[in-house]
Amino acid sequence: MFSGIIADIGSIKQATDRDGGLRLVIETRALDLSDVQLGDSIAVNGICLTVIEHSVDSFTVDVSRETLSCTVGLDATNAPVNLEKALRLADRLGGHLVSGHVDGVGEVVAFTDLGESWRLVVRTPKALAKYIAIKGSITINGVSLTINQVADHQVKGCEFSLNLIPHTLLMTNLKNLRAGSLVNLEVDLIARYVERMMHAEKEYNK
Repeated sequence: MFSGIIADIGSIKQATDRDGGLRLVIETRALDLSDVQLGDSIAVNGICLTVIEHSVDSFTVDVSRETLSCTVGLDATNAPVNLEKALRLADRLGGHLVSGHVDGVGEVVAFTDLGESWRLVVRTPKALAKYIAIKGSITINGVSLTINQVADHQVKGCEFSLNLIPHTLLMTNLKNLRAGSLVNLEVDLIARYVERMMHAEKEYNK
């Protein structure tokens, strides 16, 4: 489990093909790996991955073909990636509960400089539209963010907008987004359970 508060921007230094999947060596700048053990989880661009090797300033993970098929940002050498170590039970939850399981890939519609902040507009897959709510939480490339506006489209799904402050841009790779960029999305964990309970209740009461 993660919080969506990015600890470092790492870089994919090596990507080796493994039967359609990839083995990645990720170099860190500021992420403290001294307490990381083999088998620990680290979120890379919002994707929970298992550490199989590590040194003082890098770690290695395997990414399955299935994970690559439903995420973005893990197949380009030297690509900047958002990093967060898994939460301890005693850690402060600065963002929201994030599982590291990407629900879908969104597309950036607009990324506009407003002066004091940047306005980001993202289009979601239609299947995720029901989980998107004003003032609700969403994770973009592993970053916990709050939704400001939602516009539903019958065919396209929905577009939502949010504001990014300069600190968020400084501490994450979201600064590199442009219109047309693809991003990993994870909807709010609580919203998924609420939807499941409502759907199950309707089915059982038929």
